[in-house]
Amino acid sequence: MLRRILTYASESGDIPVPITIDTPRQRERDWSCAYEIGWPDGPRRGFGYGIDATQAMLLALKAIGTDLYTSDHHRSGRLRWGKPGDGYGYPVPKNIRDLLVGNDAEYEG
Repeated sequence: MLRRILTYASESGDIPVPITIDTPRQRERDWSCAYEIGWPDGPRRGFGYGIDATQAMLLALKAIGTDLYTSDHHRSGRLRWGKPGDGYGYPVPKNIRDLLVGNDAEYEG
């Protein structure tokens, strides 16, 4: 299992936002890679699916990036990994790269 912790700066103090990624698992016809984002208002679980383990993990990483960058927590400007405004270190699909900030925009945009 992989784990990264982002931080959400709420009015009552910092709240950890853990992100976990499970090891890809082979299914009958494809692979799946589960992930979970521990949002302050409740966890969000999702999956990446691919023809092999690498593709399943890559698609899970892009799904995490999409969930982060399209969230109200991101739009509030209070979500961070490291310095505020530096991004979260996850890739996103091409069609939402305009949402990237900080290092994410510099390296992925």
